[in-house]
Amino acid sequence: MLTIAKLFGKSPFAPLQTHMEKVFLCMEGLQSLFAALDEGDLQEVEKQAKHISHLEHEADLTKHDIRVHLPKSFLLPINREDFLHILELQDEIANQIEDAAITATLSAKPLDLYSAFQKDFQEFREKNLASVSLVRQLIEQLQALVAASFGGVEAQKTRKMIDHIAYCEHEVDILQYALVKKLFRKADQLSNASFYLWRSLFKELASLSNLSEKLANRIRMILELK
Repeated sequence: MLTIAKLFGKSPFAPLQTHMEKVFLCMEGLQSLFAALDEGDLQEVEKQAKHISHLEHEADLTKHDIRVHLPKSFLLPINREDFLHILELQDEIANQIEDAAITATLSAKPLDLYSAFQKDFQEFREKNLASVSLVRQLIEQLQALVAASFGGVEAQKTRKMIDHIAYCEHEVDILQYALVKKLFRKADQLSNASFYLWRSLFKELASLSNLSEKLANRIRMILELK
């Protein structure tokens, strides 16, 4: 298996892509966790949450490895600060996925009024998880962008991908507003603990699309400066 140091020699963006794959595994784990939550299988929810924590730890180790092996004299096609900022945003996505997974395990029983929120909640969470998938594609696109000297068809393709991520975040905002409004309307039917758990889940999931947009905008800024 290639070490991080060797990955830098293979491609300046290969380490970022390797780390993003760890993040994507966390996202897939969260999809499995919510599938179990839909079925009311709290034992499987706990199992998936532990698995996600393990994957997030692996992503952390990869992030630290990249920082340690990033050669100071290495000529990156982008600013070193931009490279590290992208890495940090990727890692924050993994952190937020773990936070959402842990929150989903806090109740010893299925969340109150789950059936009332389930349909809207499914759409909301899938839209947030889709933003992570889009960012993964964007990171995979970086090498082609460098090969095209940050111009031409590849630059246009990258901008469209960035715009798509931004629109996805906009859709999440609309869905989140509707969910929160519904939550407050049903507040008198919920315990304080259930209200808090629902509100926390909404915030933690929405942060995935927010972070995805921040990462995409960082790449947009790099494009505009080239």
